[in-house]
Amino acid sequence: MSLETDRPAAGGAPGIPGTAERIYDLTARRDEVERIAEKRALDRQHAKGKLTARERIELLADPGSFVELDQFARHRCAEFGMDASRPYGDGVVTGHATVDGRQICLFSQDFSVFGGSMGEVFGEKVLKVMDLAMTIGCPIVGINDSGGARIQEGVVSLAHYAELGRRNAHASGVIPQISMIMGPCAGGAVYSPAITDFTVMVDETSHMFVTGPDVVRAVTGARVTAADLGGPATSSEVSGNAHHRATDEHDAIDWVQTLLGFLPSNNLDPAPEFGDTSSPGLTAADLELDRLIPDSGNQTYDMTDLIARIVDDGEFTEIHSAFAPNMICAFARIEGRTAGIVANQPRHHAGVIDIDASEKAARFVRFCDAFSIPLLTLADVPGYLPGLAQERAGIIRRGAKLIYAYSEATVPMVTLVTRKAYGGGYAVMGSKHLGADFNLAWPTAEIAVMGAEGAVRVLHRRELAALPESERGAAEHRLTEEYRQRHAGPYLAAERGYVDMVIQPSRTRLEIARAFRSLRNKKQTLPAKKHGNIPL
Repeated sequence: MSLETDRPAAGGAPGIPGTAERIYDLTARRDEVERIAEKRALDRQHAKGKLTARERIELLADPGSFVELDQFARHRCAEFGMDASRPYGDGVVTGHATVDGRQICLFSQDFSVFGGSMGEVFGEKVLKVMDLAMTIGCPIVGINDSGGARIQEGVVSLAHYAELGRRNAHASGVIPQISMIMGPCAGGAVYSPAITDFTVMVDETSHMFVTGPDVVRAVTGARVTAADLGGPATSSEVSGNAHHRATDEHDAIDWVQTLLGFLPSNNLDPAPEFGDTSSPGLTAADLELDRLIPDSGNQTYDMTDLIARIVDDGEFTEIHSAFAPNMICAFARIEGRTAGIVANQPRHHAGVIDIDASEKAARFVRFCDAFSIPLLTLADVPGYLPGLAQERAGIIRRGAKLIYAYSEATVPMVTLVTRKAYGGGYAVMGSKHLGADFNLAWPTAEIAVMGAEGAVRVLHRRELAALPESERGAAEHRLTEEYRQRHAGPYLAAERGYVDMVIQPSRTRLEIARAFRSLRNKKQTLPAKKHGNIPL
């Protein structure tokens, strides 16, 4: 039946609709919002290989849990013919829901309505749901698919972008903020995702940049594509703007659901705790760690093999996996509790710390500290990356961010040195001197200012230069081994208390779990201040 034939007879006083007619009117309005508009959105979005705003919410949230707010909000602009089209919702769906039974707030931009552009009412809806998230203390998830500011509404659009950025800044460190880039995100719209804690992009359908290809060409003459400027590959591998590059929208939503499972609802609540499934004794996987480090210092190994043997069920979720792969940042669980892992990756550039690795790890450390997530650091690092390009790009200032992040962290911190830990790399990777609570080392660890070979060439350069060339190689080898035995092992650091325990590799999982268990009631405060001034 059509709604027209279902319309009830008028009731009540003459000229005044009765209750039944008012209910019919409500039903008709909801039908326009949810069925008619959704059919139009579906046709437009699916043709582009994208889901609709409501389909994305349905996939993200627990079935039947989404409660929509401001469903009947409409724009008030009368200029440029806008008064002829005033769709309900104004291009964004907002509300609250649950994911795995836990509360979140969210907004989902609807590209099928004015290109998902932000106007006054659109902006008011987003700000309102962000305020709600802060009030009730739950994560906010923003699903972005927008053409940017609504030009017809002028400066009002810009005002709400600025207001949104301020809300993001105030929410930072209070509630987790996640941005999903499911389509275009350009101009002023990009700065809100940049402030949020985690950003996800989707292959083929999403991009984000400050100025698009046409503007770049007009200003610089360069011909570039949207993908080159800010596609998922560029954003996840080069600029580091995206923390995860999803193969499709379902993958993006799955990743966000997994991520939320590691995070507390806010900075005052604990992260979800799961049952401890780990073995209380040594396992076959533990024993394999005794053979993880190659005998030759020139051979590499995969740090993720170690991580998988330490954490519950061998499962962890990497953050920024494609960006600065020489540094690993990941969430996992140890004895059922969330932990943040920062680790050098010897498979990529020997695990050296460059600008990108420093900034990647520093922001991750600060996030974990803000939300009381304990930190596990796994060090195998030759130091900071030398070179003209790095120095000119500011490795001093930007490399100091990691020192700052560890130094201000007050969460439980456990560090393990597996092999090399040289120079500034040793100091910055969760050393005792930056505030780590328990520092462990394998017997294969080499903790020194530099590698034994380099140290010998500096310390014995005159002695070696005086030898005949035929004897120089053997002498250098002997001196190198002597230096390694005396100065480059873990025991000199252990003598001074910089390393608390030298452990057999196969006992790593058990000792790390025990260390975190003992730190569960850690209490530490920093000097009172408005805020610090991290080198940005």
